[in-house]
Amino acid sequence: MSTTTATPPRERRRRGRAAKPEVVVEDATGARIASASALGVFATLRKGVQMSPEILQGVWITLLLAVAAALGRIVVPIAVQQTVDTGIMAPGGPDTSRVTLLVGAAARVLVVAGLCSALVNVRLFRSTEAGLASLRVRAFRHVHDLSVLTQSTERRGALVSRVTSDVDTISLFVQWGGIMLLVSVLQIGAATILMAFYSWQLTLLVWACFVPLFLILRPAQKHVNAAYTALRERVGAMLGAISESVVGAETIRAYGVGERTGRRIDAAVESTRTGMVRAQKLVSTVFSSGVLVANLVLAAVVVVGTLLGIDGTITAGKLLAFLFLVQLFTGPVQMATEILNELQNAVAGWRRVLAVVETPIQVVDKGEQGVRSPRGPAHVTLEDVRFAYPDGPEVLHGVDLDFPARTSVAVVGATGSGKTTIAKLVTRLMDPTSGAVRLDGVDLRDLSAASLRERVVLVPQEGFLFDGTLAENIAYGVRDVSEQGGPRTGETAAQAAARHAGRIDAAVAELGLTDWVADLPHGLGSAVGQRGEALSAGERQLVAITRAYLAEADLLVLDEATSAVDPATEVRIARALDSLTAGRSTITIAHRLSTAEAADLVVVVDAGHVVEVGPHAELAAAGGVYASMHASWVAQTR
Repeated sequence: MSTTTATPPRERRRRGRAAKPEVVVEDATGARIASASALGVFATLRKGVQMSPEILQGVWITLLLAVAAALGRIVVPIAVQQTVDTGIMAPGGPDTSRVTLLVGAAARVLVVAGLCSALVNVRLFRSTEAGLASLRVRAFRHVHDLSVLTQSTERRGALVSRVTSDVDTISLFVQWGGIMLLVSVLQIGAATILMAFYSWQLTLLVWACFVPLFLILRPAQKHVNAAYTALRERVGAMLGAISESVVGAETIRAYGVGERTGRRIDAAVESTRTGMVRAQKLVSTVFSSGVLVANLVLAAVVVVGTLLGIDGTITAGKLLAFLFLVQLFTGPVQMATEILNELQNAVAGWRRVLAVVETPIQVVDKGEQGVRSPRGPAHVTLEDVRFAYPDGPEVLHGVDLDFPARTSVAVVGATGSGKTTIAKLVTRLMDPTSGAVRLDGVDLRDLSAASLRERVVLVPQEGFLFDGTLAENIAYGVRDVSEQGGPRTGETAAQAAARHAGRIDAAVAELGLTDWVADLPHGLGSAVGQRGEALSAGERQLVAITRAYLAEADLLVLDEATSAVDPATEVRIARALDSLTAGRSTITIAHRLSTAEAADLVVVVDAGHVVEVGPHAELAAAGGVYASMHASWVAQTR
């Protein structure tokens, strides 16, 4: 006659957790993590609910229905007692009409309680899924707004786990444990009151048996929580080892280190297995203790109750009712071990989500309050720009640069000199530690992000491709707006590609890539594979260039990537770049000095300092750093 409000966690673990293990990866966000982990259980729950207020929508109605469902159970012991004492064992013999009346009334109450339970399920899942969906969206948007620098401090998959698996741990508790914990307390209280009404002696006996369990439950939960925390760390290490081995399979085969890699994974799996066994032993011990005490209480009530019945202190009906009430009392107590365990997991998940959501956004978008930069030739200046990575030395030292509009600039320097940092600052993937980067005289920090992205586009060394067709990936470059002028939403990549098919075809033709597209199996409809793995590195660069061409930006920042491509693809890239950069301001991180030779202006960076600026011919004749670099490059290319 159970009227539980949702599937218990133990059942869920049996049904699906083995197939979909909890994925938790450790963080690297330092102080923010420490701040979130310092919150107490109730402070964490309160803050978490504040982030997802939809969870509490109509909570009082849901709670009242849950209480009604729980109190419906109390009807059974009362009906049993009345049926036995006043119906079956009536002074004049069994009263069948009274028995029928009591049984019918109890049945009607149980039907109502069952309906209340069903409504609780519906309301719980509706409100919690709405709240958790908003939590996922909020966490994702915050992660997306974090700077590239902040994102790069995370281990692979850690940020994704905040939006997925960590919210899942919250879901399990919110949808089942939270309200059941409150209802269980109410059920224990109601059962205690009714038990005391039937027999205060047996009630004292029940509580005397359970008080020691209550006393050891809290410290036991601390050990369980510590065990699961250690387990999550081991799961993270195992997933990291497996992920790296899958991604680096080619390297592992090439160097013949499969056996070494296998030993590493075996060790991680064994460590996870050991941690899982230890955690489950603790959980089983705590849960089994509750079951053992419950059985001992039932046996003790039967013995003592029988003696009281012989003494005439308690009737047969009251003793039977008391035995039903003991079940109603012990059930929530045993369930509490499960609920408290899920509470620990939920709190841990909420803390990890809070840690990310509360991570400061270093590159702040002023949105509607930001300056709208008018389209036109882009003039970029850097004024006393300094930059240092967190916990690291300064990598740019007082850089002053002036890039005139419609000028092609090549930034050259040794690896680690700071040239890529300049590109990230110009595109505002990061903000300078001090100084200012200006576009047409306006500090990039004062521009709205939408306006900046309209005017400035980065073409990375290897453009990221999404799983889909070539046309769908190229269409990401289109500045898509609705008829009202705002960004278009609700459109799939395939729909966008179909709507802009004409522009995509024109861009391919104008960049001289028609023959390359024609050679692909399905032309623009060819699948590029996950992360573009169906294309070569050079072909991925061609997609990135075409995408940038469609963006029609005023300033292009290019990280040159032609050193690892075949000659034919290099020719295609060079030709496409000529079309892409014509008439635009460009800043190129030059790895080949042939790019510097063709540029209007060459910037030489050395150990974070700009040491030379000028045209190629002038710098090559000056006998400085650039002249030395160029002479060495010429000697190597002969």
